[in-house]
Amino acid sequence: MVIKSTGYDQEEILENIIKLHVPQGYIDLDPTYSKGNFYKSGRIQEPGFKFDLKPVRDDVVQSCATDLPLKSNSLNCINFDPPFVMGSGPSTKAPKDGSNLISQRFGMFKNERELSLFYKEALKEFCRILKDDGVLIFKCQDCVVSGKNVMSHMVIMQQAINIGFYPKDLFVLCAKSRLISGKVKNQQHARKFHSYFFVFEKKKCKVKYEELI
Repeated sequence: MVIKSTGYDQEEILENIIKLHVPQGYIDLDPTYSKGNFYKSGRIQEPGFKFDLKPVRDDVVQSCATDLPLKSNSLNCINFDPPFVMGSGPSTKAPKDGSNLISQRFGMFKNERELSLFYKEALKEFCRILKDDGVLIFKCQDCVVSGKNVMSHMVIMQQAINIGFYPKDLFVLCAKSRLISGKVKNQQHARKFHSYFFVFEKKKCKVKYEELI
């Protein structure tokens, strides 16, 4: 069976990434574990190390992805699904109607710069923890902030290269449906129906992207 770069099932995409790029066959660390939705069905083996800034399970250790209590050069594979919501002001508070649940559960960054800095510091920490040739699976999504389309995946790729990763593969997770806000009267950008799974390898980048620009 040919493994495709797109899919509608994130567990299937993870299975394919592990099959193609993780020789040991499992993930060592999930630093933003949350409720462990990636592993609920049993198709993906639970990682031995589980961390989260706001743990909701007893077996998850409280820690930020930018500062983990793990030895350098000790792991083979990390699965990272960080928060990406940005915003500020009264609209980001939790109203009585129960909206803004994602930002309340996972936190919210004030702006693009703050989010980018978090990604950068996390990438540095993962580079420290991973062994040479170790694999980082990085799930991310672009977003619209204050009417601007922020292509986060492009920033993440360049940061990763600068820190010491080789972007070995890229998978696109598609959605069959999305919630559409009735508040948007004048749409300026395409509604995002996809997110990305980067596969980064801790090694010198094989493609000289700076020469292609």
